[in-house]
Amino acid sequence: MHKFLLLFGLIMASMIGAKAQSYVDFVEKSYEYLDKEDLPAAAESLRAAMRLEPGNPNNYALLMNLGTIQRRLGEMDEALTSYNAALGQQPQNLLILENRATLYTEMGEIDKALTDYNTILSLNPDHQEALYCRGMLYLQKKLFVAAEDDFERIVNINERSVKGRFGYAILEKLRGNYFESERIFNFLINEMPRAWYLYEGRADLYFMMGKNARAMADINKLFVETEPTATLYVLRGKVKIAQYEKESAAQDFRKALEMGYDPKVISELLKMTE
Repeated sequence: MHKFLLLFGLIMASMIGAKAQSYVDFVEKSYEYLDKEDLPAAAESLRAAMRLEPGNPNNYALLMNLGTIQRRLGEMDEALTSYNAALGQQPQNLLILENRATLYTEMGEIDKALTDYNTILSLNPDHQEALYCRGMLYLQKKLFVAAEDDFERIVNINERSVKGRFGYAILEKLRGNYFESERIFNFLINEMPRAWYLYEGRADLYFMMGKNARAMADINKLFVETEPTATLYVLRGKVKIAQYEKESAAQDFRKALEMGYDPKVISELLKMTE
């Protein structure tokens, strides 16, 4: 009898514990999983919270977080569904719009990303991140005047903006104004010597200028100070070809391919090493 009561008590305790898993518990658990880099478990915790309280007015935030986790997992279509659902509840939420615009950019949906950035800027004309991202997308579409307008607005809002001036550096590079672009990069790197993305931008510029030794100096610094990206391996490979190091260049291109770089681009680059 005592054993039965003890067993019954354990069952009841477990049932109470299960019921104690509240909406807040699931949300907090998702953050714990994120700290452990367990993204699937974090996503499931958010889904569990929303299943428990589907009408909770805070679900838009959970949907946004879920979308971001799905993006990190490479589940782009699922992330878009989550962001769309979040915007269905908060159609003018700038943070959700910004996240969806970033996702569209990653998916190559440039026009849709531009639409979201236009919406953000209609709600907040001084949104510097949206201006910068829209300007960079304009550069992809070779809409140089529109891009310049956005970068100029950023600098007018914040004259010390690094992103605004970085945008100008990329713009001048694409226009072929290499020396002006170099001047801006040098200024920015002098101001922010540990902003590593500036070195990659300048290395690419040096490569376009035929200053391959300088390009390699910036690239080598990045390989020492940062975790190299596939793009950086490709850039180093291009510089090595210019320096007649074809075998070593091919190794860099193959490494970039392993890291997920566009196979068609790598195929064409490898032909240059034969």
